[in-house]
Order: sequence, then C-alpha cells, then structure tokens
Amino acid sequence: MASPTIFHIDMDAFFASVEQLDNPLLRGQCLVVGGDSNRGVVAAASYEARRFGIHSAMPIFQARQKCERLVIVPPRRGRYAELSRRIMEILGTYSPLVEPVSIDEAYLDISGCERCRGTAREIATAIKAHIRRETGLTCSVGGAPVKFLAKIASDMHKPDGLTLIQGEEMMAVIDRLDIRRVPGVGQRAHAQLTALGIRT
Repeated sequence: MASPTIFHIDMDAFFASVEQLDNPLLRGQCLVVGGDSNRGVVAAASYEARRFGIHSAMPIFQARQKCERLVIVPPRRGRYAELSRRIMEILGTYSPLVEPVSIDEAYLDISGCERCRGTAREIATAIKAHIRRETGLTCSVGGAPVKFLAKIASDMHKPDGLTLIQGEEMMAVIDRLDIRRVPGVGQRAHAQLTALGIRT
C-alpha cells in the first residue's frame, strides 16, 4: 500500500489573510488585495469576498459590482515574502526535501520521516499547528503518493483543511475527479475537453 508521502502545503487566501492578520479591523470584511483603480485586478480575495463570487485575477470593477462593501488594500510584497520565508523554514524542519512552487505553496516529501515524526497524518497536523503558532496563519495540507493528487487534495477542504489520499484510494479519486479540478485546466481547456465529452 502506497502511503501519502508527498504533501502539498497551500496557504489559505495568503495575501488577504496576511492583511487581516496585521489589521484586525479587516477581519470578517469583504476584502481584496489589488490596485484601487478600475483597471486593476484582484491579487487575492478573502474568504468573505469569495462568497460573493470574487476571485483572483478578476478585474477590480467587477469585484466592486459583486460587493458594495468591498475593501481594497494595496499589496505589500515585502511582508508576504517575509512570512513566506518563515513558512518555508518551518517546512524545512520536517523534511530536507522542500520544493517551493510559489510564495504561498510548496511540496514536501516526507519519505522516511515517519520513523522520527510519526504517521503522515501526525506530521501534517504538526505542520499546520507549527505554521499557525509561528505566523498566525492557516494552511491546507494535501497528501498523496504522487504530487498530482497531493495538490488536488490540498484544495478539497479549504480553508484550514487536511486531506490524505492513500495508495489504494488513488484510482477511485481519479475516476470521479471533475476535469475542472485538474491543475492546469482553465476555462479554455475545460470547454475543449467538454466538447470532446470528457468530464472526469
């Protein structure tokens, strides 16, 4: 049985969550990080904003139309980079095999670490608690025997989620996986695949 030795760690609404962390007045607000002009785009949206259908890369003028109470804050790249470095350092204490993907996500290979760290679930739980304790932020962790499914697993129970896919579960997950959940399948690819009758 293949165990979930590959983790995908994904910070929850990272830029927006950092802004809410640093400014308690923004907590619970329909918040986006981005340019204030109508020509700008949303760099990140809080979960409160996502309930209105607001998402990353959406034009600011459309976000304003969806939520009248929208709060827009400019990005603070230096602050995000500072916290990202700390998060990557934390991950490095659990395994030497850390592969940053972007400022707010990384893969972690825990092969062999179970002997000193415990089960995959125990390691994932410890990582989540460590990041929250050190930064005040939540992350979602997905684990699987392969990177492809680890990334999908991390998105299954956001925010603050933990999903592990065991080796014997992989084919069942893949068989019923909506094609839109596959990393790299955007709107155009989804339309093309749907036209071919491919839905899972």
